[in-house]
Amino acid sequence: MTASFKDVRFFDTTLRDGEQTPGVSLTAEEKLWIAKKLDELGVHVIEAGSAITSEGERASIKVIANEGLRAEICSFARVLKKDIDLALKCDVDSVHLVVPVSDLHITQKLRKDKKTVKEMAVDVTEYAKDHGLIVELSGEDASRADLDYLMSLYKEGISAGADRICFCDTVGVLLPEQTEKIFAKLKTLPVPVSVHCHDDFGLATANSIAALRAGAQQVHVTINGLGERAGNASLEEVVMTLEALYDCDTGINTKDLYTTSRLVSRLTGVPVARNKAVVGDYAFTHESGIHTHGILASPETYEPIAPEKVGRTRKIILGKHAGKSSVKMALKEFGLEASEEQVGEIANRVKELGDKGKRVTDADLQAIAEAVLGICKEAKVKLDELTVISGNKVTPTASVKLVVNNKDVIESGTGVGPVDAAISALRRAISGIADIQLEEYRVEAITGGTDALVEVWVKLSKDGKMVTARGAREDIIMASVEAVLEGINRLME
Repeated sequence: MTASFKDVRFFDTTLRDGEQTPGVSLTAEEKLWIAKKLDELGVHVIEAGSAITSEGERASIKVIANEGLRAEICSFARVLKKDIDLALKCDVDSVHLVVPVSDLHITQKLRKDKKTVKEMAVDVTEYAKDHGLIVELSGEDASRADLDYLMSLYKEGISAGADRICFCDTVGVLLPEQTEKIFAKLKTLPVPVSVHCHDDFGLATANSIAALRAGAQQVHVTINGLGERAGNASLEEVVMTLEALYDCDTGINTKDLYTTSRLVSRLTGVPVARNKAVVGDYAFTHESGIHTHGILASPETYEPIAPEKVGRTRKIILGKHAGKSSVKMALKEFGLEASEEQVGEIANRVKELGDKGKRVTDADLQAIAEAVLGICKEAKVKLDELTVISGNKVTPTASVKLVVNNKDVIESGTGVGPVDAAISALRRAISGIADIQLEEYRVEAITGGTDALVEVWVKLSKDGKMVTARGAREDIIMASVEAVLEGINRLME
């Protein structure tokens, strides 16, 4: 571990660069919600937005700035005094003052010359400082700029009062070895240096770590790596690389990384890749029999960090690669006992499903196990009737008649669509005996055409326990209801 890792500061730009992810638009309430969560994580700076964007954006930045959070609240600003004036109206602590520095940006975007751009940077820096703001002077497209020009601009900006400087790899073209050389030079400047990396070539985390190793003291990150195009350096990846691989205490509350990731994913509508490092669904999920056997013997065999460190739990799933160890563990969770011969038969049947291209859910495994063990368990919740009404001038409404523990239960629900309404009605019908939460819903067409067979996957939870189930029908509503009912019955046993 190098000395520069002792006091790493995290500048989170989820609410600015992250919101620039195509299709993402957050309300003021949602931005405040995320800002509070970032503050609980322990980030040092929250870039709440860009005051120049709109009246609504300014209102949300001001709400965050006046919330009394521990973090420094910052607004993005161009090298224009009007941007500073608008930021001041938002009551922020600082501005992220971004100046284009590459020849390409200066000549093609600004249509100015280097001397003029430098003068603008100095002038606006002085203006912001005269009005009491902390200034982080940032070189846009710095990785494609002339380094001598960049250093001279930074030096004059520092003389004008800039508190920090930032090097932006705006289009993600840096290599880690280049990054170390550049930041070895930048660290000679008399103010803290930040790094801002994009992930166009998948190197944002590596370049951020390289910059910190070479002397950068602050790193720009976003939750889930959100951002323009391929995104920015991911906060959870940078934090856990420092914590686990460099033995660095970042000061970040790592146990909140997963819940923060899920919150941001839900509010932005951008799903997290299942195999994403640290926060993806599969990051701590094991299927292979060899891996499962090793995990059961010692988790460190196939897990570089403990899932609890980032607010996760380990999950063993079954499929064509599963072995007897996995089956035994799953049966134990079901409260079932089986002989070695029965375990082998269950494992073979699971593999048969996998060989057919099917993914095995908890409900599938339970049905297989009960069949092999000769157990006949009647479902506690059965569907008797389902009616759904939907249309362009009708609020989607569903009514269900269930048989719950041999008693009829009739309930209704509304939703944004017929599937949502049907699931809402199901949950309301069993609310008196179980609080079931729908954690994930996914649908896939198995065949083509308007009459395609569809497969619906759901993930449900109850009191911290989580199961997966599926339904397959030509009717997407019935497939969804079938999947949810399977999951409900599994959770209620």
